[in-house]
Amino acid sequence: MKKTVLLILSAILIIAQASAQTPTFSKGDKVLNLGVGFGSTMYIGSYYKMRVPPVSVSFEYGIVDGILEKASVGVGGYLGFASYKYEYSGWGWKYSNIIIAGRGAFHYPFVDKLDTYVGLLLGYDIVSSKEFGTPIGSDYSATSSGLAYSGFVGARYYFTEKFGVMAELGYGITYLNIGIAFKL
Repeated sequence: MKKTVLLILSAILIIAQASAQTPTFSKGDKVLNLGVGFGSTMYIGSYYKMRVPPVSVSFEYGIVDGILEKASVGVGGYLGFASYKYEYSGWGWKYSNIIIAGRGAFHYPFVDKLDTYVGLLLGYDIVSSKEFGTPIGSDYSATSSGLAYSGFVGARYYFTEKFGVMAELGYGITYLNIGIAFKL
C-alpha cells in the first residue's frame, strides 16, 4: 500500500513539472461520481467473503476558484455501501456498512483534461450485523455507528466536456475507488 501511494505521489510530482493547464474543475461546476471499490478497509481475514462490493456515489460543487491562479475548491456529499460475510462451518455473521459523509477537495490541473485533487471526508458509518446458521432460538443481530473520516487523492479524466473516468485512493469504504464521472 505504501509503495502504491509513493508511486502515485511521484507521478503527480513528475507531472507537476509540466506547466499547469486550464482548470477542469471551477466555481459553479457540479460533478457526480459513481464508483466501485477494490481493497477492503473493513473485514479482512481467512473466513471473510465479500457479499456486495464497495460501491459509492459522491457529488461535488465548486465553491471557489482562482486559488494559486488555476486551483479550485469543491464541497459535496458522499454515500458508500459494502457488505461482507464471516462464515466458518456453516455458522457466521453478515455485516453491512453505510457511510454517509460530507467531503471537500482542493483541485489543481497538471495535465489537460485531467482533474487532479486531494481532499478530506468526514461523516457517519452505520454498521449492522446478523448472525446466521445457529441452532434454533439463538439468532442475533446488532447495529452500531461511529465517526467515518478519510483523506484521499484522486483524478478524473474527461473524454468529453461532460463525461469522464475517475479514480480515488484513500481510506473510506475502500482503499481504491474507480468509476465514472458526470459533469452536470
